Amino acid sequence: MSLLAELRPKKGSTHKKHRVGRGNASGSGGTAGKGHKGQKARKGAPIPRGFEGGQTPMARRLPKFGFTNAMFKTKYEIVNLSDLEKLDGEVSPDVLRKAGVVNKGLVKILANGKLTKKLNVKAHKFSGSAKSAIEAAGGTAEVIK
Repeated sequence: MSLLAELRPKKGSTHKKHRVGRGNASGSGGTAGKGHKGQKARKGAPIPRGFEGGQTPMARRLPKFGFTNAMFKTKYEIVNLSDLEKLDGEVSPDVLRKAGVVNKGLVKILANGKLTKKLNVKAHKFSGSAKSAIEAAGGTAEVIK
């Protein structure tokens, strides 16, 4: 069993820190690996990200625009007329969930596909063309709260 005091890094896994700027004989004296003059050779460099040499940075030149709080955004699950074609009778969000068409949340009906059956559809929202297509097939489109 080893003692904590005897723990050492594996041989060859560590290296001595190279001391820069300690005379020409050290191999990196003089300019200490920073090249000659210039902003990056001075003390206080690293330059901040996005700094453009004193010119107004891009992030401040461009206009600001709005904010949408996604937490309070109303999200609808989309159901097409082609999905309704597979169902019969009265169609509501509960029927759609049991059929595996939607998971949870609000339902919006869109007019993608054809509807040939007479259906009584209840949903939270309808597109105008979907509503007219349902009524043209002899059904009703009812908006629920």
